Amino acid sequence: MRLGSKIFLTSALVIIVLAGVGGLSLLAVDRLVSVNREITTRAVPALRLTASAREAMSPLVWLEARAAVLGDPRYVTAWTERAARVSQDLVRLTEYTHSHWEALHLREASVALEGYRRVVAEEQALLRRGERARALRLIDTDARGLAEEVQESLDALMAATHTQVLAAQAEAARLEVRTWTAVLIALGAAVGLALLATAAVAQRMTRSLALLSSATAEVAAGAFREPIAIESRDEIGALARSFNSMASQLHQMEETKREFFATVSHELRSPLTSIRGAVDLLHDGAPGTLTERQQRLTDIIGQSSERLLGLVNQILEMSRLRAGLVELDRHPLDLAWLVDRAVEEIHPQAEEAGITLERERFGSHFAYLGDEARLHQLVVNLGANAIRFTPRGGRVVVRVIDVGPEIELQVEDTGVGIPADALPHIFDPYRQAHRERGGTGLGLAIVSGIVAAHGGRVTAESREGKGSRFTVLLPRA
Repeated sequence: MRLGSKIFLTSALVIIVLAGVGGLSLLAVDRLVSVNREITTRAVPALRLTASAREAMSPLVWLEARAAVLGDPRYVTAWTERAARVSQDLVRLTEYTHSHWEALHLREASVALEGYRRVVAEEQALLRRGERARALRLIDTDARGLAEEVQESLDALMAATHTQVLAAQAEAARLEVRTWTAVLIALGAAVGLALLATAAVAQRMTRSLALLSSATAEVAAGAFREPIAIESRDEIGALARSFNSMASQLHQMEETKREFFATVSHELRSPLTSIRGAVDLLHDGAPGTLTERQQRLTDIIGQSSERLLGLVNQILEMSRLRAGLVELDRHPLDLAWLVDRAVEEIHPQAEEAGITLERERFGSHFAYLGDEARLHQLVVNLGANAIRFTPRGGRVVVRVIDVGPEIELQVEDTGVGIPADALPHIFDPYRQAHRERGGTGLGLAIVSGIVAAHGGRVTAESREGKGSRFTVLLPRA
Protein backbone atom coordinates (compact mmCIF):
# COMPACT_ATOMS: atom_id res chain seq x y z
CA MET A 1 0.00 0.00 0.00
CA ARG A 2 1.31 3.41 -0.94
CA LEU A 3 2.48 5.77 1.79
CA GLY A 4 -0.10 8.30 0.73
CA SER A 5 -2.84 5.67 1.09
CA LYS A 6 -1.54 4.67 4.50
CA ILE A 7 -1.42 8.29 5.61
CA PHE A 8 -4.90 8.84 4.21
CA LEU A 9 -6.32 5.74 5.93
CA THR A 10 -4.55 6.59 9.16
CA SER A 11 -5.81 10.18 9.00
CA ALA A 12 -9.32 8.99 8.15
CA LEU A 13 -9.26 6.56 11.08
CA VAL A 14 -8.04 9.29 13.41
CA ILE A 15 -10.76 11.63 12.12
CA ILE A 16 -13.43 8.95 12.60
CA VAL A 17 -12.20 8.23 16.11
CA LEU A 18 -12.09 11.92 16.97
CA ALA A 19 -15.55 12.45 15.49
CA GLY A 20 -16.84 9.59 17.65
CA VAL A 21 -15.18 11.07 20.69
CA GLY A 22 -16.70 14.45 19.82
CA GLY A 23 -20.15 12.87 19.61
CA LEU A 24 -19.70 11.14 22.96
CA SER A 25 -18.46 14.39 24.46
CA LEU A 26 -21.55 16.23 23.23
CA LEU A 27 -23.75 13.55 24.77
CA ALA A 28 -21.78 13.81 28.01
CA VAL A 29 -22.06 17.60 28.00
CA ASP A 30 -25.80 17.31 27.47
CA ARG A 31 -26.10 14.97 30.45
CA LEU A 32 -23.92 17.26 32.57
CA VAL A 33 -26.14 20.22 31.64
CA SER A 34 -29.19 18.18 32.67
CA VAL A 35 -27.60 17.35 36.03
CA ASN A 36 -26.67 20.99 36.65
CA ARG A 37 -30.17 22.11 35.64
CA GLU A 38 -31.62 19.65 38.13
CA ILE A 39 -29.43 21.07 40.88
CA THR A 40 -30.07 24.75 40.09
CA THR A 41 -33.81 24.55 39.37
CA ARG A 42 -34.86 22.05 42.01
CA ALA A 43 -32.27 21.25 44.67
CA VAL A 44 -31.07 24.80 45.38
CA PRO A 45 -34.59 26.32 45.75
CA ALA A 46 -35.62 23.30 47.85
CA LEU A 47 -32.65 23.74 50.20
CA ARG A 48 -33.29 27.48 50.42
CA LEU A 49 -36.99 27.04 51.27
CA THR A 50 -36.24 24.26 53.74
CA ALA A 51 -33.54 26.30 55.49
CA SER A 52 -35.86 29.32 55.63
CA ALA A 53 -38.64 27.27 57.21
CA ARG A 54 -36.19 25.64 59.62
CA GLU A 55 -34.73 28.95 60.77
CA ALA A 56 -38.24 30.39 61.26
CA MET A 57 -39.20 27.79 63.89
CA SER A 58 -37.10 29.25 66.73
CA PRO A 59 -38.64 32.74 66.32
CA LEU A 60 -42.08 31.07 66.26
CA VAL A 61 -41.43 29.38 69.61
CA TRP A 62 -40.12 32.68 71.01
CA LEU A 63 -43.18 34.62 69.80
CA GLU A 64 -45.48 31.95 71.22
CA ALA A 65 -43.85 32.22 74.64
CA ARG A 66 -43.91 36.03 74.58
CA ALA A 67 -47.57 36.06 73.60
CA ALA A 68 -48.43 33.68 76.45
CA VAL A 69 -46.34 35.49 79.09
CA LEU A 70 -47.09 39.12 78.17
CA GLY A 71 -50.55 38.67 76.68
CA ASP A 72 -49.70 41.18 73.97
CA PRO A 73 -51.87 40.69 70.86
CA ARG A 74 -49.07 42.00 68.66
CA TYR A 75 -47.04 38.89 69.42
CA VAL A 76 -50.06 36.75 68.53
CA THR A 77 -50.40 38.57 65.20
CA ALA A 78 -46.68 38.25 64.49
CA TRP A 79 -46.80 34.52 65.34
CA THR A 80 -49.80 33.97 63.05
CA GLU A 81 -48.16 35.75 60.12
CA ARG A 82 -44.84 33.90 60.53
CA ALA A 83 -46.57 30.53 60.93
CA ALA A 84 -48.55 31.21 57.74
CA ARG A 85 -45.31 31.96 55.87
CA VAL A 86 -43.74 28.73 57.10
CA SER A 87 -46.84 26.83 56.00
CA GLN A 88 -46.68 28.50 52.58
CA ASP A 89 -43.00 27.51 52.27
CA LEU A 90 -43.91 23.89 52.99
CA VAL A 91 -46.63 24.01 50.34
CA ARG A 92 -44.15 25.44 47.83
CA LEU A 93 -41.70 22.68 48.70
CA THR A 94 -44.09 20.10 47.27
CA GLU A 95 -43.15 21.40 43.82
CA TYR A 96 -39.49 20.47 44.42
CA THR A 97 -39.75 17.08 46.15
CA HIS A 98 -39.04 14.14 43.85
CA SER A 99 -37.75 11.29 45.96
CA HIS A 100 -39.79 9.13 48.33
CA TRP A 101 -37.82 10.24 51.39
CA GLU A 102 -38.17 13.93 50.56
CA ALA A 103 -41.94 13.56 50.21
CA LEU A 104 -42.10 11.57 53.45
CA HIS A 105 -40.13 14.11 55.52
CA LEU A 106 -42.06 17.02 54.00
CA ARG A 107 -45.36 15.34 54.87
CA GLU A 108 -44.15 14.75 58.44
CA ALA A 109 -43.10 18.40 58.76
CA SER A 110 -46.45 19.62 57.41
CA VAL A 111 -48.44 17.40 59.75
CA ALA A 112 -46.33 18.48 62.76
CA LEU A 113 -46.70 22.17 61.80
CA GLU A 114 -50.47 21.91 61.52
CA GLY A 115 -50.54 20.17 64.90
CA TYR A 116 -48.39 22.92 66.36
CA ARG A 117 -50.72 25.61 64.98
CA ARG A 118 -53.73 23.83 66.47
CA VAL A 119 -52.04 23.59 69.87
CA VAL A 120 -51.15 27.31 69.79
CA ALA A 121 -54.74 28.13 68.84
CA GLU A 122 -55.88 26.10 71.84
CA GLU A 123 -53.37 27.98 74.03
CA GLN A 124 -54.78 31.32 72.91
CA ALA A 125 -58.31 30.12 73.56
CA LEU A 126 -57.32 29.06 77.09
CA LEU A 127 -55.65 32.40 77.71
CA ARG A 128 -58.74 34.27 76.55
CA ARG A 129 -60.80 32.23 79.03
CA GLY A 130 -58.31 33.04 81.77
CA GLU A 131 -57.01 29.47 82.10
CA ARG A 132 -53.37 30.55 82.13
CA ALA A 133 -51.99 27.47 83.94
CA ARG A 134 -53.40 25.07 81.34
CA ALA A 135 -52.09 27.24 78.54
CA LEU A 136 -48.57 27.26 80.00
CA ARG A 137 -48.67 23.48 80.39
CA LEU A 138 -49.52 23.18 76.70
CA ILE A 139 -46.56 25.43 75.86
CA ASP A 140 -44.13 23.28 77.84
CA THR A 141 -45.43 19.94 76.55
CA ASP A 142 -47.37 19.60 73.31
CA ALA A 143 -46.25 22.85 71.65
CA ARG A 144 -42.54 22.31 72.32
CA GLY A 145 -42.67 18.71 71.17
CA LEU A 146 -44.46 19.55 67.92
CA ALA A 147 -42.11 22.48 67.20
CA GLU A 148 -39.10 20.21 67.68
CA GLU A 149 -40.73 17.58 65.48
CA VAL A 150 -41.14 20.19 62.70
CA GLN A 151 -37.45 21.13 63.04
CA GLU A 152 -36.31 17.50 63.00
CA SER A 153 -38.44 16.72 59.93
CA LEU A 154 -37.05 19.77 58.11
CA ASP A 155 -33.50 18.72 59.04
CA ALA A 156 -34.23 15.26 57.62
CA LEU A 157 -35.70 16.86 54.47
CA MET A 158 -32.57 18.95 53.98
CA ALA A 159 -30.44 15.84 54.41
CA ALA A 160 -32.53 13.93 51.86
CA THR A 161 -32.29 16.79 49.35
CA HIS A 162 -28.56 17.07 49.97
CA THR A 163 -28.24 13.34 49.32
CA GLN A 164 -29.98 13.79 45.97
CA VAL A 165 -27.55 16.61 45.11
CA LEU A 166 -24.56 14.47 46.03
CA ALA A 167 -25.91 11.61 43.91
CA ALA A 168 -26.31 13.96 40.95
CA GLN A 169 -22.80 15.32 41.44
CA ALA A 170 -21.38 11.82 41.72
CA GLU A 171 -23.11 10.84 38.49
CA ALA A 172 -21.64 13.92 36.80
CA ALA A 173 -18.18 13.03 38.15
CA ARG A 174 -18.48 9.45 36.88
CA LEU A 175 -19.60 10.72 33.49
CA GLU A 176 -16.64 13.11 33.41
CA VAL A 177 -14.21 10.29 34.20
CA ARG A 178 -15.72 8.04 31.53
CA THR A 179 -15.56 10.84 28.97
CA TRP A 180 -11.94 11.60 29.77
CA THR A 181 -11.07 7.92 29.61
CA ALA A 182 -12.72 7.51 26.22
CA VAL A 183 -10.94 10.59 24.85
CA LEU A 184 -7.54 9.47 26.10
CA ILE A 185 -7.99 5.92 24.80
CA ALA A 186 -9.07 7.22 21.40
CA LEU A 187 -6.14 9.62 21.19
CA GLY A 188 -3.77 6.85 22.29
CA ALA A 189 -5.14 4.59 19.58
CA ALA A 190 -4.73 7.32 16.95
CA VAL A 191 -1.16 7.99 18.03
CA GLY A 192 -0.53 4.25 18.13
CA LEU A 193 -1.09 4.06 14.36
CA ALA A 194 2.14 6.02 14.01
CA LEU A 195 4.19 4.80 16.96
CA LEU A 196 2.65 1.92 18.93
CA ALA A 197 5.17 1.67 21.72
CA THR A 198 5.19 5.41 22.48
CA ALA A 199 1.42 5.56 22.28
CA ALA A 200 1.03 2.71 24.81
CA VAL A 201 3.29 4.37 27.38
CA ALA A 202 1.76 7.82 26.83
CA GLN A 203 -1.78 6.45 27.05
CA ARG A 204 -1.15 4.69 30.35
CA MET A 205 0.56 7.71 31.87
CA THR A 206 -2.03 10.25 30.78
CA ARG A 207 -4.90 7.99 31.77
CA SER A 208 -3.52 7.50 35.26
CA LEU A 209 -2.76 11.20 35.66
CA ALA A 210 -6.24 12.13 34.47
CA LEU A 211 -7.79 9.83 37.03
CA LEU A 212 -5.58 11.31 39.74
CA SER A 213 -6.45 14.84 38.65
CA SER A 214 -10.17 14.10 38.63
CA ALA A 215 -9.99 12.37 42.01
CA THR A 216 -7.97 15.27 43.47
CA ALA A 217 -10.62 17.73 42.30
CA GLU A 218 -13.32 15.61 43.93
CA VAL A 219 -11.43 15.46 47.22
CA ALA A 220 -10.91 19.24 47.12
CA ALA A 221 -14.67 19.66 46.59
CA GLY A 222 -15.44 17.30 49.49
CA ALA A 223 -16.94 14.58 47.23
CA PHE A 224 -15.02 11.52 48.35
CA ARG A 225 -14.98 8.45 46.07
CA GLU A 226 -13.76 4.87 45.94
CA PRO A 227 -9.96 4.37 46.01
CA ILE A 228 -8.21 4.67 42.65
CA ALA A 229 -7.46 1.31 41.06
CA ILE A 230 -3.66 0.88 40.97
CA GLU A 231 -2.61 -0.78 37.72
CA SER A 232 1.15 -0.24 37.83
CA ARG A 233 4.11 -0.41 40.18
CA ASP A 234 5.94 2.62 38.85
CA GLU A 235 6.04 6.16 40.22
CA ILE A 236 2.47 6.85 39.15
CA GLY A 237 1.35 3.72 41.01
CA ALA A 238 3.19 4.92 44.12
CA LEU A 239 1.54 8.32 43.74
CA ALA A 240 -1.86 6.65 43.42
CA ARG A 241 -1.25 4.61 46.58
CA SER A 242 -0.25 7.77 48.47
CA PHE A 243 -3.33 9.51 47.14
CA ASN A 244 -5.58 6.63 48.24
CA SER A 245 -4.07 6.78 51.73
CA MET A 246 -4.57 10.55 51.90
CA ALA A 247 -8.16 10.34 50.64
CA SER A 248 -8.93 7.61 53.19
CA GLN A 249 -7.60 9.71 56.06
CA LEU A 250 -9.50 12.79 54.87
CA HIS A 251 -12.64 10.71 54.62
CA GLN A 252 -12.19 9.45 58.18
CA MET A 253 -11.60 12.99 59.44
CA GLU A 254 -14.72 14.24 57.66
CA GLU A 255 -16.80 11.39 59.06
CA THR A 256 -15.45 12.05 62.55
CA LYS A 257 -16.33 15.73 62.24
CA ARG A 258 -19.85 14.97 61.01
CA GLU A 259 -20.40 12.47 63.83
CA PHE A 260 -19.15 15.06 66.29
CA PHE A 261 -21.58 17.71 65.04
CA ALA A 262 -24.41 15.17 65.07
CA THR A 263 -23.56 14.18 68.65
CA VAL A 264 -23.38 17.80 69.77
CA SER A 265 -26.65 18.78 68.15
CA HIS A 266 -28.71 15.72 69.13
CA GLU A 267 -27.09 14.48 72.34
CA LEU A 268 -25.99 17.65 74.12
CA ARG A 269 -28.27 20.53 73.24
CA SER A 270 -31.56 19.02 74.38
CA PRO A 271 -30.34 17.69 77.77
CA LEU A 272 -28.45 20.91 78.47
CA THR A 273 -31.59 22.92 77.77
CA SER A 274 -33.49 20.60 80.10
CA ILE A 275 -30.84 21.01 82.82
CA ARG A 276 -30.98 24.78 82.51
CA GLY A 277 -34.78 24.70 82.73
CA ALA A 278 -34.63 22.47 85.79
CA VAL A 279 -32.14 24.79 87.51
CA ASP A 280 -34.43 27.76 86.78
CA LEU A 281 -37.30 25.91 88.40
CA LEU A 282 -35.14 25.18 91.46
CA HIS A 283 -34.15 28.84 91.70
CA ASP A 284 -37.80 29.86 91.45
CA GLY A 285 -38.53 27.62 94.44
CA ALA A 286 -40.81 25.20 92.58
CA PRO A 287 -39.91 22.20 94.81
CA GLY A 288 -39.52 24.34 97.91
CA THR A 289 -37.08 26.78 99.49
CA LEU A 290 -33.42 25.83 98.92
CA THR A 291 -30.79 25.87 101.60
CA GLU A 292 -27.71 28.04 101.14
CA ARG A 293 -25.63 25.02 100.13
CA GLN A 294 -28.29 23.83 97.69
CA GLN A 295 -28.50 27.33 96.21
CA ARG A 296 -24.72 27.38 95.72
CA LEU A 297 -24.75 23.96 94.04
CA THR A 298 -27.60 24.92 91.70
CA ASP A 299 -25.69 28.10 90.80
CA ILE A 300 -22.68 25.96 89.85
CA ILE A 301 -24.88 23.63 87.78
CA GLY A 302 -26.54 26.56 86.05
CA GLN A 303 -23.24 28.27 85.20
CA SER A 304 -21.72 25.03 83.90
CA SER A 305 -24.74 24.20 81.75
CA GLU A 306 -24.73 27.76 80.36
CA ARG A 307 -21.06 27.40 79.38
CA LEU A 308 -21.69 24.02 77.74
CA LEU A 309 -24.76 25.29 75.92
CA GLY A 310 -22.76 28.29 74.71
CA LEU A 311 -20.09 25.94 73.35
CA VAL A 312 -22.71 23.83 71.59
CA ASN A 313 -24.28 26.94 70.05
CA GLN A 314 -20.86 28.17 68.91
CA ILE A 315 -20.12 24.86 67.18
CA LEU A 316 -23.52 24.79 65.47
CA GLU A 317 -23.14 28.46 64.46
CA MET A 318 -19.73 27.71 62.95
CA SER A 319 -21.19 24.74 61.11
CA ARG A 320 -24.01 26.82 59.64
CA LEU A 321 -21.63 29.63 58.62
CA ARG A 322 -19.23 27.25 56.88
CA ALA A 323 -22.13 25.54 55.10
CA GLY A 324 -23.54 28.88 53.93
CA LEU A 325 -26.90 28.20 55.59
CA VAL A 326 -27.05 31.45 57.58
CA GLU A 327 -29.39 34.00 56.01
CA LEU A 328 -28.66 37.57 57.08
CA ASP A 329 -31.54 39.68 58.39
CA ARG A 330 -30.32 42.98 56.95
CA HIS A 331 -31.83 46.21 58.27
CA PRO A 332 -30.64 49.84 58.29
CA LEU A 333 -28.68 50.53 61.48
CA ASP A 334 -26.16 52.91 63.04
CA LEU A 335 -22.94 50.91 63.36
CA ALA A 336 -21.47 53.36 65.87
CA TRP A 337 -24.51 52.91 68.13
CA LEU A 338 -24.22 49.14 67.76
CA VAL A 339 -20.53 49.29 68.77
CA ASP A 340 -21.38 51.42 71.81
CA ARG A 341 -24.02 48.91 72.92
CA ALA A 342 -21.63 45.97 72.49
CA VAL A 343 -18.90 47.75 74.45
CA GLU A 344 -21.34 48.41 77.28
CA GLU A 345 -22.15 44.71 77.34
CA ILE A 346 -18.52 43.63 77.81
CA HIS A 347 -17.61 46.53 80.11
CA PRO A 348 -18.25 44.54 83.34
CA GLN A 349 -15.92 41.82 82.04
CA ALA A 350 -13.18 44.42 81.51
CA GLU A 351 -13.70 45.92 84.97
CA GLU A 352 -13.44 42.50 86.60
CA ALA A 353 -10.19 41.83 84.70
CA GLY A 354 -8.73 45.23 85.68
CA ILE A 355 -8.52 46.41 82.05
CA THR A 356 -9.28 49.87 80.67
CA LEU A 357 -11.93 49.53 77.94
CA GLU A 358 -12.31 52.52 75.60
CA ARG A 359 -14.24 53.29 72.46
CA GLU A 360 -13.34 55.79 69.75
CA ARG A 361 -15.22 57.20 66.79
CA PHE A 362 -13.72 58.90 63.72
CA GLY A 363 -16.15 60.37 61.22
CA SER A 364 -19.86 61.07 61.30
CA HIS A 365 -21.59 58.76 58.83
CA PHE A 366 -22.03 55.24 60.20
CA ALA A 367 -25.28 54.17 58.54
CA TYR A 368 -25.08 50.55 57.45
CA LEU A 369 -27.37 47.84 56.08
CA GLY A 370 -26.61 44.66 57.98
CA ASP A 371 -27.71 41.98 60.39
CA GLU A 372 -27.77 43.69 63.77
CA ALA A 373 -27.58 40.48 65.84
CA ARG A 374 -24.66 39.05 63.86
CA LEU A 375 -22.71 42.32 63.88
CA HIS A 376 -23.30 42.70 67.61
CA GLN A 377 -21.96 39.16 68.08
CA LEU A 378 -18.91 40.11 65.96
CA VAL A 379 -18.03 43.11 68.14
CA VAL A 380 -18.61 41.18 71.38
CA ASN A 381 -16.45 38.28 70.20
CA LEU A 382 -13.54 40.55 69.23
CA GLY A 383 -13.82 42.66 72.39
CA ALA A 384 -14.12 39.70 74.77
CA ASN A 385 -11.22 37.99 73.02
CA ALA A 386 -9.03 41.10 73.44
CA ILE A 387 -9.92 41.33 77.14
CA ARG A 388 -9.13 37.65 77.72
CA PHE A 389 -5.61 38.00 76.27
CA THR A 390 -4.75 41.33 77.92
CA PRO A 391 -3.11 41.29 81.37
CA ARG A 392 -4.43 43.35 84.30
CA GLY A 393 -3.67 47.04 83.89
CA GLY A 394 -3.77 46.78 80.09
CA ARG A 395 -5.92 48.66 77.60
CA VAL A 396 -8.46 47.63 74.95
CA VAL A 397 -9.78 50.13 72.39
CA VAL A 398 -12.76 49.55 70.12
CA ARG A 399 -12.90 52.14 67.37
CA VAL A 400 -15.18 52.68 64.39
CA ILE A 401 -13.97 54.73 61.42
CA ASP A 402 -15.86 56.23 58.49
CA VAL A 403 -13.67 55.60 55.42
CA GLY A 404 -16.12 56.52 52.67
CA PRO A 405 -17.24 53.41 50.74
CA GLU A 406 -16.45 51.24 53.77
CA ILE A 407 -16.84 51.32 57.52
CA GLU A 408 -13.75 50.21 59.41
CA LEU A 409 -14.01 48.56 62.81
CA GLN A 410 -10.84 48.09 64.87
CA VAL A 411 -10.29 46.25 68.14
CA GLU A 412 -6.82 46.94 69.54
CA ASP A 413 -5.26 45.67 72.76
CA THR A 414 -2.00 45.77 74.68
CA GLY A 415 -2.10 42.05 75.40
CA VAL A 416 0.24 39.11 74.96
CA GLY A 417 0.10 39.18 71.17
CA ILE A 418 -0.05 36.30 68.69
CA PRO A 419 2.99 34.20 67.68
CA ALA A 420 4.10 34.82 64.09
CA ASP A 421 3.65 31.18 63.09
CA ALA A 422 0.06 31.13 64.39
CA LEU A 423 -1.04 34.46 62.85
CA PRO A 424 -1.84 33.09 59.32
CA HIS A 425 -4.20 30.50 60.85
CA ILE A 426 -5.82 32.63 63.52
CA PHE A 427 -9.25 32.61 61.80
CA ASP A 428 -9.29 28.84 61.20
CA PRO A 429 -11.80 26.89 63.32
CA TYR A 430 -10.44 25.16 66.42
CA ARG A 431 -7.04 26.87 66.07
CA GLN A 432 -5.72 28.67 69.15
CA ALA A 433 -2.58 30.74 69.47
CA HIS A 434 -2.48 30.27 73.26
CA ARG A 435 -4.06 26.96 74.22
CA GLU A 436 -3.00 27.36 77.86
CA ARG A 437 -5.50 30.23 78.24
CA GLY A 438 -8.48 28.05 77.36
CA GLY A 439 -11.22 28.70 74.86
CA THR A 440 -12.66 26.74 71.95
CA GLY A 441 -10.90 28.33 69.00
CA LEU A 442 -14.27 29.22 67.43
CA GLY A 443 -14.73 32.90 68.31
CA LEU A 444 -12.49 34.33 65.57
CA ALA A 445 -13.72 31.73 63.06
CA ILE A 446 -17.30 32.89 63.70
CA VAL A 447 -16.13 36.52 63.30
CA SER A 448 -14.59 35.63 59.93
CA GLY A 449 -17.78 33.87 58.83
CA ILE A 450 -19.99 36.83 59.80
CA VAL A 451 -17.70 39.30 58.00
CA ALA A 452 -17.64 37.12 54.88
CA ALA A 453 -21.44 36.83 54.93
CA HIS A 454 -21.62 40.66 54.87
CA GLY A 455 -19.18 40.81 51.94
CA GLY A 456 -16.38 42.29 54.02
CA ARG A 457 -12.91 41.20 55.09
CA VAL A 458 -11.06 40.90 58.38
CA THR A 459 -7.32 41.04 59.08
CA ALA A 460 -5.11 40.66 62.13
CA GLU A 461 -1.83 42.37 63.06
CA SER A 462 0.14 41.43 66.13
CA ARG A 463 3.52 41.52 67.85
CA GLU A 464 4.23 39.08 70.63
CA GLY A 465 4.31 40.83 73.97
CA LYS A 466 3.08 44.13 72.45
CA GLY A 467 -0.56 43.47 71.58
CA SER A 468 -2.82 42.84 68.63
CA ARG A 469 -5.16 44.75 66.34
CA PHE A 470 -8.07 43.20 64.44
CA THR A 471 -9.50 45.23 61.55
CA VAL A 472 -12.89 44.61 59.95
CA LEU A 473 -13.83 46.39 56.72
CA LEU A 474 -17.54 46.35 55.86
CA PRO A 475 -18.64 47.69 52.44
CA ARG A 476 -21.64 49.98 52.53
CA ALA A 477 -23.10 48.66 49.28
